[in-house]
Amino acid sequence: MDYYEQTALKELNKWKKKMRRKPTMAEQTSKGIQNKLNDILPEKYHELVTEAIKNMTKLVLFGSKYITKTPYMHMGLHERELLVSQLTKRYRTTALIEGAGTGAGGILLGLADLPLLMSIKIKMLYDIAAAYGYDVYDYRERIYILSIFQLAFSSKSRTNEVYAKMENFQVYLTTLPEDINSFDWRTFQLEYRDYIDLAKLLQMIPGFGAVVGAYVNTKLINKLSHTAMQAYRMRFFN
Repeated sequence: MDYYEQTALKELNKWKKKMRRKPTMAEQTSKGIQNKLNDILPEKYHELVTEAIKNMTKLVLFGSKYITKTPYMHMGLHERELLVSQLTKRYRTTALIEGAGTGAGGILLGLADLPLLMSIKIKMLYDIAAAYGYDVYDYRERIYILSIFQLAFSSKSRTNEVYAKMENFQVYLTTLPEDINSFDWRTFQLEYRDYIDLAKLLQMIPGFGAVVGAYVNTKLINKLSHTAMQAYRMRFFN
C-alpha cells in the first residue's frame, strides 16, 4: 500500500465512523420540522416534485442513456481519483450554470431545475463508477449508485440503514433479485425531497433564486462526489 492509499484509508475510516453515527436529537428535531413543512406546502407542489423525481428514477433504473463510459481498467487508486476530481469539477460547473439559470426564472424554471439537476447528478455518478472500474450496464452497479445517492441526500436514520447494506455489499449483492423493479424508489424520492425542499423553495424567489441556485447546486455536487469517492474506496480496500 503506497502513501496515497494509506492516506485514503485513514480518510475512509473517519467517514465510516461518521456514517455509523446515530441521529442526534437536533437531527431528529430537524426531520420533524421538515415533516411539518411538507404538511404546509400545497399538494400541487408535492405532486410536481414527486413526479419529476419518480420519472428521473425510472430512467436511471431502466434506461441506458446515461451509460456512456467504458470502465477504466488497470489504474491505481490515485490515478482513478485524479480522474474523479476532474469529473467533479466539470459537473460542478454544469450544475452551477444550470442552477443560476433556472433560479433566475422564478417558480416555473425553479421546478424545471429538479429533473435537470437530478440528471446531472446521476450522470456524474455513472462516470465516477466507470472511473473506479465498474460497469454500470450491470444493474447491481446501478443499485449501488442509487445507494450512494441516498447516503448523500437522506435523513440520518435512513443513511444508517443504507450504509449498513453497503458496508457488506458483496453479501447484499447475493440477496438482490434479478428484477430491478424491486428497488424501493418511493423511499428514495421521499428522502431526496425532504433533503432539498427548503433550498429549492428559496431558489424559486425571482432574482435571489439565481444566487441560491448556483450555490446550492455546487454544494450538492460536491457532497455527492465526496460520498461517491468514499463509497468506492470502501469497495477498493475490501
